[in-house]
Amino acid sequence: MIPIRYVEPVFRPPSEAESLILPVTDGCSWNKCTFCEMYTAPQKKFLARSEDEVLESIRLTGQRYGGDIRRVFLADGDALVLPTRRLVAILDAIRTHMPAVRRISSYCLPRNLRKKSQAEIDELAAAGLKMVYVGAESGDDQVLAAVDKGETFETTREALDKLGAAGITRSVMILNGLGGKALSQQHAENSARLANATQPEYLATLVVSFPQGEERFRAGFPGWEPLVQHELFVEMERFLSGLELKRTVFRSDHASNWLVLKGTLGADKVRLLEQVRQAIAAPEGAHLRPAWARGL
Repeated sequence: MIPIRYVEPVFRPPSEAESLILPVTDGCSWNKCTFCEMYTAPQKKFLARSEDEVLESIRLTGQRYGGDIRRVFLADGDALVLPTRRLVAILDAIRTHMPAVRRISSYCLPRNLRKKSQAEIDELAAAGLKMVYVGAESGDDQVLAAVDKGETFETTREALDKLGAAGITRSVMILNGLGGKALSQQHAENSARLANATQPEYLATLVVSFPQGEERFRAGFPGWEPLVQHELFVEMERFLSGLELKRTVFRSDHASNWLVLKGTLGADKVRLLEQVRQAIAAPEGAHLRPAWARGL
């Protein structure tokens, strides 16, 4: 058994499927976003794990599997909320006890970095933090306020710029349909503006969905009307059209997406737009994901 204590449910990005999941916090320090159900279970209240527990887990795991572990994902929702000193100690311990590790990554809320200087983020990069996943959700301030994200275009841009300046790879996620019918156009356009301003290494889109119901979301966003399939494609076309990216790996292949899109922007922008426009004009010929396969 891996000598790590897990508090279910445990979440990680799809690309971390083969990573060691190392909890350094439980839950999410913000946990107010009305669209997010990841950390709402009673047992997932936010808690920073003790430094002794985390370091001992690293030591024992290294003793048993240190030569086999290539990637480590620091869980839960926002590991970077921890003080820089503690994060550096964790990164140093991974390097010491798991010498085969080549990539350490984590989720990151933009708010986590507001009190961290550029020098501190540079220090984290030097200690081995290679990649972070930032749920930007939208680049539109009105949408962000409506879903209680606790961020703005500028706070998200500032965080992404700090990470980029440190050489930390950034994977940014946008939620297709988050603004509903009323705010769809500005959601798409300002989300593209955010990506253009920061030029992330990875960019992904998911379709907003509510497996546990919409009551919590609608309480803060009265009048929200979900986009139907056709409207989701129109919003995606507007988003892609507005992107001016130099070399960003783009993925829209999460289970929530009707239309699977993969490419590099800007090299594949024309092809991706053609796929979306095909789905708008003739969805029956666009090889869409069947409805039964979109269960979350």
